[in-house]
Amino acid sequence: MTSSSDNIEGDEKTVQTNVTFASSNLAIAGILFTPEGRDGERLPAVVISHPGGGVKEQTVSIYAERLAQAGFAGLVFDAAYQGESEGLPRGLENPFQRAEDIKSAVSFLTTRADIDPERIGAMGICASGGYVPFAAQTDHRIRAVATVSAVDIRSLLVEGLGRTQGPEVLQALLDKAGELRTAEARGDAPVTEAWAPESAESLENAPTLYREAQDYYRTPRGGHCRSTNQWVLRSIDMIAQYGVPVVIARKTTHMAGPATMPS
Repeated sequence: MTSSSDNIEGDEKTVQTNVTFASSNLAIAGILFTPEGRDGERLPAVVISHPGGGVKEQTVSIYAERLAQAGFAGLVFDAAYQGESEGLPRGLENPFQRAEDIKSAVSFLTTRADIDPERIGAMGICASGGYVPFAAQTDHRIRAVATVSAVDIRSLLVEGLGRTQGPEVLQALLDKAGELRTAEARGDAPVTEAWAPESAESLENAPTLYREAQDYYRTPRGGHCRSTNQWVLRSIDMIAQYGVPVVIARKTTHMAGPATMPS
């Protein structure tokens, strides 16, 4: 597939439509971006999955708008347990449900008369840069995969940034996850952790990942009222079971419409 960014330029006016679809019996809230005035056409489409802690109105909508300007349909959505989508406890980060949400988004697109089911791709940003390939390895309806600033969330949390974290840290976290599950069963509120630092204070020498996350998600630049910056700590026992595929068979596609989908 063509990788030149020049091929994704476009200036079409776009339409945003609020949509809802089901994923594991949960209602998922989404926004479908489409080029204006393309009635009667079957469009190539891209499902765009948001970062950990993000919501559909943030980074993913920027990409969806750009794709719609170039003649694609772009579907963004809040992951289950997050944003405007259903699911309790709020802020749960379940990689397997995240993959199911992506597959369910594809299913939703295949039901629409204005979408070509043979030209559906998926893009993942940050943590979803792992979730999208994980979903695509077993969903052959996803004809193209793209990632932006991809993060293997399992490696980051289990092995630490730069894989410098010893195995004893994971074992302690799994012990804690079990304790928290027991506490929730007894009626306690879920314990959460912050995705990104709330303040830039003392971040001068912090890794770029954390400085840039704070600068976007916790400031007016990119913050959103439904992006709470919290994830349920016991999610770690699900994250530890998840693994991003090392090898994915090359997906060939004919997604090109007015513009060519980047690889």
